[in-house]
Amino acid sequence: EENERLKIEIDALRKTFSKFSNSSDKLDNLLGLQRCVFDKAGLGYEQMKNVKHFNNFFVKKVEPQICCNYCGKIGHISTSCMFRKNLCFGKTRKIWVPKGTLVTNLQGPKFKWVPKV
Repeated sequence: EENERLKIEIDALRKTFSKFSNSSDKLDNLLGLQRCVFDKAGLGYEQMKNVKHFNNFFVKKVEPQICCNYCGKIGHISTSCMFRKNLCFGKTRKIWVPKGTLVTNLQGPKFKWVPKV
């Protein structure tokens, strides 16, 4: 009676051990193939069912645009500015002017009108 019980227990243990050894063989096989992450064929899933395809798997980070502090143009910085390095362009100096103090478009004539005597 005890012998029969031990044989049944040994058979059950062999079945569970065979499942683990089978799954480790399958895992080694999958690692050896180096397939897509979402392709789970061979693990009990149906082949090519519920497979996700991603076109943009890695999304690139949007970097801010760099702006030159010398000429004010986008795309380079002041150390590599062609206007700063090239002497043909001449030296222009930028200064800060508060809003409302500089009038660029004057109304009327340049001189005061004086009637003839």
